[in-house]
Amino acid sequence: MTVMTNFLRSLVLSIIFSFVAPMFLFGSVLLVLSLVGYIPGLQGVTEVITTLIMEFLAIFGSGTPVGGLFVISLTCSFVGGLFDTYAYYRYQILR
Repeated sequence: MTVMTNFLRSLVLSIIFSFVAPMFLFGSVLLVLSLVGYIPGLQGVTEVITTLIMEFLAIFGSGTPVGGLFVISLTCSFVGGLFDTYAYYRYQILR
């Protein structure tokens, strides 16, 4: 029973971290771009890059960047869960 509990705990943590990772990635990139925007001469470049990132996210979110970020995060969490399941399966075979 402890093997199944360990697997479920590992799976849940993997899914949660895989869901949060893209949010931190896009959030940190947008934060850095907004801070770099305060440097004179770089405001136009950072606005263009920020607009491109928002349009990229809007493509996946049916027009809303937040929806796109949610879809990308859900996809990453699904892949993280599949990878964790595969790693557990390989561990059981090779043990």
